[in-house]
Amino acid sequence: MIDDFLNGDLSDVEEAVRKAAATEIMPRFRQLAAHEIVEKSGPHDLVTTADRLAEEHLTASLTALLPGSMVVGEEAVHADPSVYETLHGDAPVWIVDPVDGTWHFAHGDPGFCTLVALAQRGEVLASWTYAPVSDEMATAIQGGGARLNGTPLRAGSPAPGVALEVAMSHPDYTTPDQKQALLGLNVEGVHARACGSAGLEYLRVARGELDAVAFSWENAWDHAAGLLLVTEAGGAHMTVAGEPFRIAGGNALPFTAARDAETAERVRSLLAG
Repeated sequence: MIDDFLNGDLSDVEEAVRKAAATEIMPRFRQLAAHEIVEKSGPHDLVTTADRLAEEHLTASLTALLPGSMVVGEEAVHADPSVYETLHGDAPVWIVDPVDGTWHFAHGDPGFCTLVALAQRGEVLASWTYAPVSDEMATAIQGGGARLNGTPLRAGSPAPGVALEVAMSHPDYTTPDQKQALLGLNVEGVHARACGSAGLEYLRVARGELDAVAFSWENAWDHAAGLLLVTEAGGAHMTVAGEPFRIAGGNALPFTAARDAETAERVRSLLAG
């Protein structure tokens, strides 16, 4: 069933993502009232009315496109953590982050996007990364390449002798051990900075504008779409243990995704100390 779906016309998925953004997200951009912004774990971890309503919109539209599919969404898991176990089942799963970069969205900054990935048995098969402010839609199909607004994406490789540009986890989201690992990037030949929206950082890697990311958390909705996008653009990813990142969890952290395998190994070795 899922093979037939993936081999068919996927423009309906793209349209569903665009419609959710147009209906629930963009009308609230720079228009949120104070009561529509709520802290979850802290001041950098926010949820807004737009997050909730966009996820509800996508849950309804995506499951209608693929009968029998399930949804693992950031807000649904926040309400009921057992929903995350759906990733271990046999049913096709839509992995949804309705507003990736909620802090930016809530503060009127355009650095946010909507992330959707389709997975089964822990394997990401397709993904959609949509930046509604710039109207950029990046898509990836396993084995079928990556595209941005229909144009093929190739990550390429960093120029020899030039310092690597790396976006890494914000210090507010790291444990002491993870902070120590990320300090491994504080070396000559690497320019590391705190990341913004994970989805947009992955897109920058796929476009060859950023050499690598290094992240210390493993929520599937933040990473599934971007990891496939980078991989299909010619990049690579691995955990600090040298293994591929698993979206269902249980990864050795931090992990990296980079423009090519050589860069991924270089960043991994720095993270491993």
